[in-house]
Amino acid sequence: MEEVQRIDVHSAFNLQQQNNGLLVDIRDPQSFALAHPKDAFHLTDSSLVGFMQQAEFEQPVLVMCYHGISSVGAAQYLLNQGFEQVYSVEGGFEAWQRQMLPTENA
Repeated sequence: MEEVQRIDVHSAFNLQQQNNGLLVDIRDPQSFALAHPKDAFHLTDSSLVGFMQQAEFEQPVLVMCYHGISSVGAAQYLLNQGFEQVYSVEGGFEAWQRQMLPTENA
């Protein structure tokens, strides 16, 4: 089994901007609605099938949660589904906000 790669928030932001990386936020709907990374996809149990039908499996996927812990399991799941490049964003949304990277609300 392939191991999930970890990526810091600045590298994740750069990958999202330069290489068309897909940033997915797995936090709860209320937290996502309050604020989330700009252009992030809200990946939930109910949006998973649609995401997998639309995403390119070769495209990098950056998985973000609150603090960078839950994202590891979600990233591993996506790897097991056939995505080729999946990263867990270290520090999660908390680190993203601390570094003042772009956010938006729903």
